[in-house]
Amino acid sequence: MKISVLPLVAGSLLLACAASDTDEPSDVPESFVDGTNNIATVEDRGTECSIPDMENYLNLDEHPLLPDPFLGMGGERITTKAEWACRRAEISAQVQEYELGPKPPAPESVSAALSDDALTITVEDGGTSISFDATVQLPETGTGPFPIMITLGQGTSLDTNGTISNLGVAMVALNHDDIAAQQNGSSRGQGKFYELYPGHEAGAMMAWAWGTSRLIDALEDAPELNLDPTRVGVTGCSRNGKGALVIGAFDERIALTLPQESGAGGSSLWRMSDVHQQAWLDAGMVPEYGAVQTLQQIVMENVWFRDSFRQFSTTATRLPFDHHMVMGLVAPRAMFILNNTDQWWLDRQGSHFGATTAHEVWDALGIPSNMGTSQNGGHPHCSGVPQSELDQVAAFVAKFLVGGGTESTDVLFTDGNFPDVRDEWIEWDVPALE
Repeated sequence: MKISVLPLVAGSLLLACAASDTDEPSDVPESFVDGTNNIATVEDRGTECSIPDMENYLNLDEHPLLPDPFLGMGGERITTKAEWACRRAEISAQVQEYELGPKPPAPESVSAALSDDALTITVEDGGTSISFDATVQLPETGTGPFPIMITLGQGTSLDTNGTISNLGVAMVALNHDDIAAQQNGSSRGQGKFYELYPGHEAGAMMAWAWGTSRLIDALEDAPELNLDPTRVGVTGCSRNGKGALVIGAFDERIALTLPQESGAGGSSLWRMSDVHQQAWLDAGMVPEYGAVQTLQQIVMENVWFRDSFRQFSTTATRLPFDHHMVMGLVAPRAMFILNNTDQWWLDRQGSHFGATTAHEVWDALGIPSNMGTSQNGGHPHCSGVPQSELDQVAAFVAKFLVGGGTESTDVLFTDGNFPDVRDEWIEWDVPALE
């Protein structure tokens, strides 16, 4: 997709990009071979991979334990780093088929008008046009082009006292609720995305991922904006933390993904949530709205997932994946997952175990420092993050977004003192991919 930059009016720019008929998917990049953090120049590097047909729900096998991320759909385990590219594409296809809905390809054209700090993205496809907004806050230090941290909603507690922006990062707040609504279970099909694609099967989170990709399209090759689209991060908390994970998982141009307290549909595991909730039920200790959010509850609460995902309400074990594999879609790029030990609703044990299990993908690729997770209690949901964790956020931003950071990103921490349950949930080992 090529972008041209044209003058609009004083203080504004117009960016226009249209898909080229000669655009071809790139070859599998060296990052999958040598284990570096090279960021893709295309949205999805898996388009050249051959994906087997998806099984009907009724034909799916039961997987009581966590599925093996390294076992291909054809029954063979991958053995090389290069093979991760197409194994990742298989997982991506399964997640879209059963949970999130399909992500539409790049549209016919994208344009953006920037005036002061307001950025309006206009997308045209199939004779229909929509527009949505983002707010740009440039850092007070540096001269640019600035790396970018996209936030879902206005601001983030991870930038407390300038943790991120003081490193010379531009903060871009995306109005994602305008792209796809998330008020409640009756919000399905509402928002600009569904105006462009009426009746589309994607849930709200995949619609946000599509919209974020269009934002990146509009920023590419536009130095006049003084923003660097080759250094993009994304973050959000709670429901927006779920969204940040999905966005990072489904656009390989994103260098750093920072999901915060994302829980069900984020860093927790569907299978483990069901088991933990049942333990509360058996003990007769469940509060009115439950101690742990499960798949059965969340599909009724909101429209973050495709509508057909509700068929797994009591059969999460039929899913050929779980969220350790959704998080693994980000590899080999960088990710730092933040959780809160005080949040029982987010399945605090499952959230930490999900993140540490996902880390095994980066282990297999030989780049364990590219992914970390930290879980601290003693603060409210989505606020009051301890300074020690903010320092870890700064280390990831400096190393993987700004560049040149030297602080350690080897972080696999919880203050929850949880038992080691790997042997109870996992039957596969971590391969040393060649």
